[in-house]
Amino acid sequence: MSAPPRLLLAARWCRVVPSLYHAHAHAHAHSYSFVAASLAAAGITLGGVLKAEQAQDNTAGADFTHIVNWSATHDVQVPTNKYYQPETHDELVRIVAEADKSRTKLRPVGSALSPNGLALNGEGMLSMALLDNVVHVDQAKRQVTCQAGIRISELVEAIRPHGLTLQNYASIREQQVGGFTQVGAHGTGASIPPVDETVVSMKLVTPGEGVVTLSRDEDGSAFRLAKCGLGALGVLSEVTLQCVPAYRLVERTFVVPRSQLLAKDGKLHASLLNQYMHVRYMWIPFTDTVVVVGLNPEEEKETTATDSSSSSSSSSNSSMPMEERLVPLKHLLLRQPGARAADVDGRSFADLRDALLRRDPLNPEWVRKVNAAEAAFWARNEGVRRGWSDELLGFDCGGEQWVVEIAFPCGDSKVSDGGDLDVMRNLLAAIESSDNPVPAPAPIEQRWTSGSSAPMSPASGSASSLHTWIGIIMYLPPGPSAQRDAVTSRFAGYATMFGDLCQPYNGTVHWAKLELPGNDGTIYKNLKEMQQRLRRKYPMDEFNALRQRFDPNHVLSNEWVNGVFSK
Repeated sequence: MSAPPRLLLAARWCRVVPSLYHAHAHAHAHSYSFVAASLAAAGITLGGVLKAEQAQDNTAGADFTHIVNWSATHDVQVPTNKYYQPETHDELVRIVAEADKSRTKLRPVGSALSPNGLALNGEGMLSMALLDNVVHVDQAKRQVTCQAGIRISELVEAIRPHGLTLQNYASIREQQVGGFTQVGAHGTGASIPPVDETVVSMKLVTPGEGVVTLSRDEDGSAFRLAKCGLGALGVLSEVTLQCVPAYRLVERTFVVPRSQLLAKDGKLHASLLNQYMHVRYMWIPFTDTVVVVGLNPEEEKETTATDSSSSSSSSSNSSMPMEERLVPLKHLLLRQPGARAADVDGRSFADLRDALLRRDPLNPEWVRKVNAAEAAFWARNEGVRRGWSDELLGFDCGGEQWVVEIAFPCGDSKVSDGGDLDVMRNLLAAIESSDNPVPAPAPIEQRWTSGSSAPMSPASGSASSLHTWIGIIMYLPPGPSAQRDAVTSRFAGYATMFGDLCQPYNGTVHWAKLELPGNDGTIYKNLKEMQQRLRRKYPMDEFNALRQRFDPNHVLSNEWVNGVFSK
């Protein structure tokens, strides 16, 4: 029987988000703390962010579990007796079967990290957080089988003693494996596919056919569709992932002039894509600065994988103390009316940037000044770090925010066709337009992957195809306020403009960041337009046929799933 949600949430999902930004002196900024007793006493649990609250239904007096996604842009209240947290596979099977029999909605949720809240459903939800075991490690095949609720950070530590690691990592290591694979998450690397490509086999608990096992070698089309199944085909309960030998990386962070990177000959861009195994750009609007983060394997003369069991092995040769690197941001803040030394002392990069932006977030001239200070920070932050791949490939995405990320094909075999830079030229020109500038904060992040064989992946394509992923952002001040509402409204126009610029390049929104028409942050004008564009990209009829087979009563659906997949 499921344990009381309040206590399990407090024990397994509590999230404390420190306000640190990924800079070379800092480790990955997302950390989790398990403080069940104090949080249970307070009646609050943060988990993607996730809160367990007592709320009284006016008619029934029912308890509710209040769930807020990680970026604090979507939330939902679920009757506590409809928020399930199975502790065994058999219990999971029973819950899904009973939901189908009673036609009760049951949307699976992982760490609630998706910015669009695609896993939320106020009628019923199922958390996989307690199904988090490693089932088997096959060192000979370099494969790991695990339950879908295990977090990436936990999985990495479990396979580390075997000398293995995952092929690539998304920005946040607190994702559960289920969400990590099902939404088409990705890292960066022109020759490295999205993470769904590392799925070897999976076990789905489906309403229509019970437990279904699909494998790369035996199940063809159904397996490929289900690799990026968005939790709409079944509840992913177990997955086998292809790993690689654990390896260390050398990370180099440096700034280059935008004008040089966008030069028509494309030579610098081509060189960076080919020079680094992993590379990402952080464009800073209203400046000539682009931050480049490139990573390559460290020479094998260094230590072996099993010599390290934690992130303490990472090292940096940055010579300037962090306090000195932060001077441009501190000085800008101290020049503002009412600012005091106490306002800057001990603050991280992200704290300072947030404090600066909150002063006038929709004023392009002010955002220009903040971005210039950030560019100066990164110029002082150039340097080299060394560490294990799982330590260096993650980075802090910031706190509460609106974000849209769009992927599109841009070449083949690590050779860009120029479309990735064309979009950036057009986007930056539109942002910096003298007629109607957009108060766009930094960074605009750009990454690359090779193609995925999953037809539902935004980067579906051949193994040799090249795809870019570009993300825009606006940070939200915490708590309800007129300023927060104004930022949300302005981001809507920014997102629409970005979507229109990417459309000629067959741009597709990352599944976890696709907002339905009518929602804040959408790039689509109406439902018909969205569905037409998605049908041009994805085999919707084939996916819906499999969905009808595995979930004929659409128990696993919600408003988002219905909007995306309805005909």
